[in-house]
Amino acid sequence: MNTKLRTRSMGLAALALTASMGLAACGSESDTDSASEPTTSESSSETPMEESESPMESEEPMAADAPFGPGCAGVPTSGEGSVEGMADDPVATAASNNPLLKTLVAAVTEADLVDTLNSAENLTVFAPTDDAFAAIPKKDLNALLKDKEMLTTVLTHHVVGESLTPENLAGEHETLAGDMLTVEGEGEDFTIGEASVVCGNVQTANATVYVVDQVLMPQM
Repeated sequence: MNTKLRTRSMGLAALALTASMGLAACGSESDTDSASEPTTSESSSETPMEESESPMESEEPMAADAPFGPGCAGVPTSGEGSVEGMADDPVATAASNNPLLKTLVAAVTEADLVDTLNSAENLTVFAPTDDAFAAIPKKDLNALLKDKEMLTTVLTHHVVGESLTPENLAGEHETLAGDMLTVEGEGEDFTIGEASVVCGNVQTANATVYVVDQVLMPQM
């Protein structure tokens, strides 16, 4: 009897041990499965991040063609005097809608150059701001505005008879006055003598405009 009971007890213990090992194996398999799940979710979460970067890259070419310089902050953001509005009109008309260029427009009108500038093609205009004209002593400015021949020479000294992009702006260029302008610089930093471009690469229907902070005086 004792021998049989001992044998039966050993058999039950072996069964219990086998069952516990089976449960442990199942638990380790489920742990392995659950541990592998985060890897799948992490790899899937990386895909949207990679896709979200591509639209930013497509915006760079647009920025390259835009006007540049601190003076562009003074250009209206909407209406005929805005960058978009100026692109629709020939250069003299476009300048007349820009609040930074009122004195220049008055001078162009006084010199009877409106039609000349509006009807030409592929011009580059260095346009002095109102502040640039205000820096000239008032007596001298009034005398210039009254001398049509001299005024015409000064104004056409600001105009080049070809379209200059920022890439080919630096160098020597012949003006409509028949003399030369020397532009130095690169990228978004250009100077003409003591004058600096403060808002460059503004497009009009027939010209590229570079707004400058000083009036460019020809050599007499």
